[in-house]
Amino acid sequence: MERDRNDDNDRLRVSDREREEVVELLGKAAAEGRLTLDEYTERAGAAHAALTRGELAKLTSDLPDAPGRPATGALVPASERLLAVFGNDVRKGAWPVPERIDARAVFGDCRIELHEARLPGRVTRIDAEAIFGNVTIVVAEGTDVRLTGSAVFGSKQSKLSGPVAAGAPVIEVHCRAIFGDVTVRPPRKRWW
Repeated sequence: MERDRNDDNDRLRVSDREREEVVELLGKAAAEGRLTLDEYTERAGAAHAALTRGELAKLTSDLPDAPGRPATGALVPASERLLAVFGNDVRKGAWPVPERIDARAVFGDCRIELHEARLPGRVTRIDAEAIFGNVTIVVAEGTDVRLTGSAVFGSKQSKLSGPVAAGAPVIEVHCRAIFGDVTVRPPRKRWW
């Protein structure tokens, strides 16, 4: 029964982003000496030509699990972009968080909820830019958040109040706010 589900997943068509994630993983393997330049070139070409997830999985099946890649074989992107231009972009729930997130809000709002997410790495970097907009990052109390950057006619602030828990994940937030706000806060408490 489990095999049938994997077969269905292997037949799903891939996006350009998934192809690029595999090429990036192959590049890291080549840089580590796990692949020769010829092997990298051949596999990268095959990744760009791949139509299904199964085809992509075969290209990395002999490589050890890398950071940002869970043991199940499903790929977690090395980076993700959120863009809100005159609108909203929200990432929430139990999603696999990449090592790096680029969030841009231009006359809009980006919200990144990490309190229910799976943080595969010890350090996650978020580059947040708010221009006449807002970027809000929601993390659990006790998370080690390191907020740096600048705010011009705007604000950058952390609303976390508790101490950092031992062994807590590190969220590095590098921000630039121009007539906008970058805010790190805990999840809102429910009263029911």
